[in-house]
Amino acid sequence: MNFSVDWDLDVIKTDAGDIKINSTEAFDIISDAYFKIGWQNKHVYSFTWLGRPIIQHPEDIVRAQELVYNLRPDFIIETGIAHGGSLIFYASLCRAMEKGRVIGVDIDIREHNRTEIDKSPVRDLITMYEGSSTDPEIISKIKETIKTSKVPNPVVLVILDACHTKEHALKELEEYSKFVSLGSYIISCDGGIMEMVSEIKDALKSEPDWKTNNPKKAAEEFADSNGNFEICNPEFNFNEGTVKKWHSYWGGGILRRNA
Repeated sequence: MNFSVDWDLDVIKTDAGDIKINSTEAFDIISDAYFKIGWQNKHVYSFTWLGRPIIQHPEDIVRAQELVYNLRPDFIIETGIAHGGSLIFYASLCRAMEKGRVIGVDIDIREHNRTEIDKSPVRDLITMYEGSSTDPEIISKIKETIKTSKVPNPVVLVILDACHTKEHALKELEEYSKFVSLGSYIISCDGGIMEMVSEIKDALKSEPDWKTNNPKKAAEEFADSNGNFEICNPEFNFNEGTVKKWHSYWGGGILRRNA
């Protein structure tokens, strides 16, 4: 969509006509552009949590916090550790709620990142495993960690943020969905990359097949073949405004276990 903002007339001019600048539709258009331009400028690479780069969009992080608070999970499993910021973020929520711990998996936990994570004030709530997230040995270690906790009927939330090919994301969904408790969620992150290739020429870090080879497509295929899960956008905990949409890089990849 092509658009321009006319502040004098208080409208956004689009190919389909003018839209009032104070409308929810206008907010959605501007937000969509903000996400795409933010991708091009590596906006998510400018935030930290307790000193560690988190590499997530602030809205995704705040909305994820709402999910965590609502669920009060016993375990949060995250694939893809990188600098450790999001791992520490989830562990800090567990500390604040006085419930839960975090399990992180990465194929390569770099020594300098491990050193900094080890300095975190919430390190005692973090378990890390190095290896492919779909390696049966890694899956077995996670199962054992949950089992030995002796938490009855543990509530488990899963965030998948490792390799973003459709094949890998689908394999992760198939394996990690087995951990997800009834009413909880599994999030296949960064399906929004398909929008970058669709609308941005020479999108940053893009691959030609991103339109079809991405976590969102994996989530759709998984949901179609697994009746226990449905793709959803969780409702806001609080909203006195008119915005109803979670503007997210994770859009289309949030699945709730209903059965």
